Amino acid sequence: MKKYYLGIDLGSTTSKAVIINEKDEIVGRGITNTRANYKVAADIARDEAVYDARFNLLQRKIGEDVTKPEFKKYMQDLRSVFQYGQFRRRMESLERMLNKTVSEFNYENKDAILVKLKEIIETIRPQIQHGFINEDLGSKNQFFRDIVSEKYNVEVEAKGKEFYEPLMLAFDKSITPIENEMVQYNFKELVLEAMKILDEKYKGLADEQEDGSYEDWYYAQLNAVKDNYKNVEFTLRDHIEDIANEEIHVAKMVGTGYGRALLPFPEDCIKSEILCHAYGAHAIFPNTRTVLDIGGQDTKAIQVDSHGLVTSFHMNDRCAAGCGRYLGYIADEFGLSLNELGPEANKATKETTICSTCTVFAGAEVKELLHNGEERPNILAGLHKAIVQRAMSLIARSGGVREEFTFTGGVARNEAVLKYVKQMVTDSYGDITMNIHTDSIFMGALGGAMFARRNISADLPTAKEKAKQEN
Repeated sequence: MKKYYLGIDLGSTTSKAVIINEKDEIVGRGITNTRANYKVAADIARDEAVYDARFNLLQRKIGEDVTKPEFKKYMQDLRSVFQYGQFRRRMESLERMLNKTVSEFNYENKDAILVKLKEIIETIRPQIQHGFINEDLGSKNQFFRDIVSEKYNVEVEAKGKEFYEPLMLAFDKSITPIENEMVQYNFKELVLEAMKILDEKYKGLADEQEDGSYEDWYYAQLNAVKDNYKNVEFTLRDHIEDIANEEIHVAKMVGTGYGRALLPFPEDCIKSEILCHAYGAHAIFPNTRTVLDIGGQDTKAIQVDSHGLVTSFHMNDRCAAGCGRYLGYIADEFGLSLNELGPEANKATKETTICSTCTVFAGAEVKELLHNGEERPNILAGLHKAIVQRAMSLIARSGGVREEFTFTGGVARNEAVLKYVKQMVTDSYGDITMNIHTDSIFMGALGGAMFARRNISADLPTAKEKAKQEN
């Protein structure tokens, strides 16, 4: 029986899971937003990693064919429509919960609210379906709450002031219990369902090509699969049964992250996120000697040795300013999604100076700046720059940047933060190799999985050892 190893990074804003094999190869990744129920978040992230592992195993079964344009495009679409199948089942639960919540309201116009709710659901349902099937929505926004709320909020705004409060209240009351539901999905069932949808999609695309209403990129996408998708589908069907039934046997697991103490793991299977981020970063980039992790709740500057073990570190865990939660707070202030913050900040013509280091006071300062006519991109640029300046001070106290520098954590996905990190590291330390990877957000979970496979013990340096190393 093949053995696999699982690492779970239970963060304050997102929970990640990574599955590796006995060769240290990543075979599955999973991510979800962390909710009040940490165990559910960990279980969902693990399940998502298992589904991802099955897709990766399916691609390996195909062999060299997977590099062909038609196979590559089909697999990308198959994953996206598979995600839609998951989303649709959870959305059906949310629709029932929303109706139940509104039905229990004491508003005099309750019947009218129910009508408006039905209109909203019937409007956003096909929009989201189209997004998953035709626009790869799942890769752009991975979290159920964010996908639904973005569409829902737009429609609520259009329903008028008298319906705004009850409709928003209904969503707030309904979304959390739905997020905390553990929904079991049948891999084979969802894959076959996705194939049926793709069959209809590709047939439709072939028919629509003739009207000339699409751009060149659309035709290129269509041509990759329109004549060959049946061959791809036929090849995949030979392997789906085996992949669906293959046991993903987790021989050992390690938990880490902000909420690691809440994981139902034995004590020897819990590791500090500082150790895991360092080990994961070193696994991807063996010459890494300095790691910066900006997570949801804290920022860590870490120095590592040639084995990926921590030699010293400094962290900010007393205040959320400069972390993911801070960015989330600012996004709420501006009515933006987290994904929109970086691009908006990069439109700035200058960086507004932000004096407050406290999240709450910064929010008040932002409101005052907006009131005084300062442009939103300039304020956001200043906020992003301030975040990186705080991180750079931690790096300096931990020993500076040595050899290769690796950036980990969810904030590594923010393009404005990346711009300022690259700029400030170069200004302070010269031409340093900087590593930013597509798996940056998964580094902690990867480190956990690798600790699980090696079954080694490692501890953070004591205060005395840190002082000795820093002098």
